[in-house]
This record gives sequence, C-alpha cells and structure tokens, in this order.
Amino acid sequence: MERQQALEILQKYTKNKNLVNHGLAVEGAMKHFAEINGEDVNYWGNVGLLHDVDYEMYPDEHLQHTAELLSPFGVSEDMLHAINSHGFGICSDVEPVLYMEKVLFAIDELTGLIVACALVSPDKKLANVEVANVLKKWKKKDFARGANREVISKGAEMVGMPLEELVAHTLEGMKKCADSIGL
Repeated sequence: MERQQALEILQKYTKNKNLVNHGLAVEGAMKHFAEINGEDVNYWGNVGLLHDVDYEMYPDEHLQHTAELLSPFGVSEDMLHAINSHGFGICSDVEPVLYMEKVLFAIDELTGLIVACALVSPDKKLANVEVANVLKKWKKKDFARGANREVISKGAEMVGMPLEELVAHTLEGMKKCADSIGL
C-alpha cells in the first residue's frame, strides 16, 4: 500500500485533527525506527498511520473494527495483527510478537507525552523539546495523564531499550514530521 492511500484511509475514518496528527506522529516515529533497523520504512509508517483507524468511530470498541474497516482496502493479515497488537492488554488480546509490533506498542502512548511537552514549550515546537524535558515531565504524574507510563515502560522493556533511548528515537522521528503535525 502506498502512503497516500493509507493517509486517505485514515482521513476517511478520522475527522478529528488531533487524532489525524497522532497518526502522523506515530508514523514519523515508526519510520525512524524502521530506518535505524534497516526495515521497510513505508510499511512501518503505514502501520503507524493506521494504528488508530477505528478509534474515532468506535472509542469504546477500539481495535474491534480494524479488520472490517481495512480489509476492503486489501490490508494484509500481518498489518492487521500489527495494528491490533498495539492495544495488547488494554483493549486487545493480540500480543506484539514482531519487533515492529513491539515498537508500535512502546511509542503509541509516548508520542502523546512528547506532543504534550511540545505544547507547553514557549513556541510550541518539537524542535525545542529535548529528551531531558520529556524525562522530567515523565516524573510528573499529573502531566499528560493520558500518556500511560506503565504501557510505555512495558514497551521499552519489550523492545529491549532503556527509556531514555526510546524517548530519543521517538522524538527524533517525530521531529522529522513536525511540520505535518503543526509542531
């Protein structure tokens, strides 16, 4: 699947600009992780773009409608598994098995924390967010409460990466797409 088609699918089912931006942020981070691991950047990016494709329509049944929405577009079983695995233990019983799936699980919530860090910076830009800023805000449980630190920590463990390194790579990938998400 070409990236443009994945973006069109996301925009077909997701009208909320913040949710579209979240998909773009996760896409950016996933592409970065694919690059540094010598993997298929387009595939990883598309998984990132489409990971929450059913969320706006079915927030209380997240990931239960992914296959019905994406199958008509020829999305592979592998991609459906990857997308569904990002909610493991939260809203899905599909366990992340492949490294790519573990990365998605790890960075999904983390991108939200990083966006929150950017939004409280003076110029509201990712360019000025540093790993130290994110780690400092990490410790403040009342900051970006929606970013589940337990899930992020579990994800970092799954990918075998210290939290600081996971934050650094996620932030780097997000900075590459900062313009598209307005940060």
